[in-house]
Amino acid sequence: MNEKEIAELRRRFRADKNAIPRVCGCYVNEEGRIVSRFDQSFLLMPQEESEQLLGILRKTLSGTLGKNLLDISFDTRQVADGAEHRLLMALRDSSLQDEEAVQTLFQQIVRSLDLPGNYLILLTCDTYDVPYRSKDGERQDEASTEVFRYILCSICPVKPTKAALSYYVDERAFHALAADWVLAAPEVGFLFPAFNERSTDLYGALYYTKDTSQAHADFIETLFRAPAPMPADEQQDTFQTILGDTLAEDCSYQAVRSVHERLCGLIEEHKENKVEEPLTVSRDAMKRILTDCGVEDRHIDAFEARYDAAFGAETDLSPRNIADTKQLEIATQDVTVRVAPDRGDLVGTRIIDGARYLLIRCESDVTVNGIPVQIK
Repeated sequence: MNEKEIAELRRRFRADKNAIPRVCGCYVNEEGRIVSRFDQSFLLMPQEESEQLLGILRKTLSGTLGKNLLDISFDTRQVADGAEHRLLMALRDSSLQDEEAVQTLFQQIVRSLDLPGNYLILLTCDTYDVPYRSKDGERQDEASTEVFRYILCSICPVKPTKAALSYYVDERAFHALAADWVLAAPEVGFLFPAFNERSTDLYGALYYTKDTSQAHADFIETLFRAPAPMPADEQQDTFQTILGDTLAEDCSYQAVRSVHERLCGLIEEHKENKVEEPLTVSRDAMKRILTDCGVEDRHIDAFEARYDAAFGAETDLSPRNIADTKQLEIATQDVTVRVAPDRGDLVGTRIIDGARYLLIRCESDVTVNGIPVQIK
């Protein structure tokens, strides 16, 4: 799925847009036991509560594509006769009325998800009359091309609040507020089926994780029988290690900066051109970037071998996962310098009298703890 398709579905989770009839779920305690079940009609809920609940569900479709939102693919065998796919289809086709399927899903989640503390599993369904869009992007609501029926699952921690003291203006008095338990933003969730090319794709699902360092591999394996994608944070750490190790003695500031700038340039170009499909780079594309940055062939060959071992030769990476578009960070044990990603040219390296130095060219005023200082 691309960002536009996700945004289109996310807009469904508003009071005036959705066609959600109900939400069901269960409460799981810190010991991993289901202690209560619920099934509630959206139409009978007070407006304020339904809007808050829609806001929580909507967050399951938020975040960065490739980091928080990951595509899950089913193969032909799974779609034809896979128990995991059959369960998801039963949930969708019955609009969550298949009690056995709902119970099975809850048990699978509790058994496979390692989430500390208490949490709530929210499960809902929606039916979306997909409006027609002409080639120029104009939307025609009355010319629906198909009906997209899907389920959304959100798994949200239930966290305690702190006791507090509040002042009531009308009463002109203080009152103590007791500690309570509140529903937090989802940690994990999924949408099924996928909404690829604004159409139903039974061969895909969209998986959400709030923590980009944690993929919850057991959860993905249990629900989708698919290998868990490498978490975004791990992708970045792995890529940086491979690049540093393979460049070895030639891993200079200029080389690393050049690669970083090339990746950030791809991200900016993709954004400016408003390309709908997610941006990825292949192993061969990374080899071309290294070549353009002046890296020697022997280092590129070593990079290729390490890339294949860590990610797989056919695996494409999102540049957003391996390059920080907000800053270029240069750090020693005692000093950290953060530079705008497009101004890495302001920093240089030198060896003076046998000591290594970072040199920063100052093109504007310099402050120390907010105090302007003079450089003479």
